Amino acid sequence: MRNSNFTEKESLELISNMIQQTKQQFQVGSGNMFLYYGYTAVVISIVVYFLCQFTHQWYWHNLWLLMFVPAIAEKVTQKKRRPAVVTYINKAVSKVWMVINTLCIITLLTIVGIGLFTKVIPLILMLPLALLYAGIGTACTGVITNEKSMTYFPIVSFIIGIYMLVTLAIGGVPSLLWNLLGGLAFLTMLVIPGYILNRKSLKQCSKN
Repeated sequence: MRNSNFTEKESLELISNMIQQTKQQFQVGSGNMFLYYGYTAVVISIVVYFLCQFTHQWYWHNLWLLMFVPAIAEKVTQKKRRPAVVTYINKAVSKVWMVINTLCIITLLTIVGIGLFTKVIPLILMLPLALLYAGIGTACTGVITNEKSMTYFPIVSFIIGIYMLVTLAIGGVPSLLWNLLGGLAFLTMLVIPGYILNRKSLKQCSKN
């Protein structure tokens, strides 16, 4: 086996190339998944609001479970197209959202499981909890990638999610407007940062 000895210049070039590759690997199309989740939530929020408004049937809120569709689709597509190089940033962000998705699944199963004994399944709890979970995931992603829009925009989601939980805690009744508030939270937390990331991606590509 042949030993390769790098000069100082070659080592610096290698490190520089790896850093540049890591940045590009994350930035190119990195905002698309946030747009998929964000727009899915916005559409669901509007559809559920109007269906409940006109039919006066609260079971339409179960349509919020369609938020799991982008996660399932992402899992399938990831298996089909694995990136040639998996960077530390990719791994860190992937692990963060794996934890968030796991929390959502555990929460849903717990709510349904308790509901089987109490004869009441309060799925409405999934909305504020999902806002908090997604806000944490987005903020963590922003910290890892040093993207300020993703770090601070989830504040809107935190405020709305906490408002909903406090309302329930003091005996308040969920309102139809919660659906639109949820859509607003996801729009601010996911869609806007997604566009910002894609715009930065285009600028990065044009420079290279």
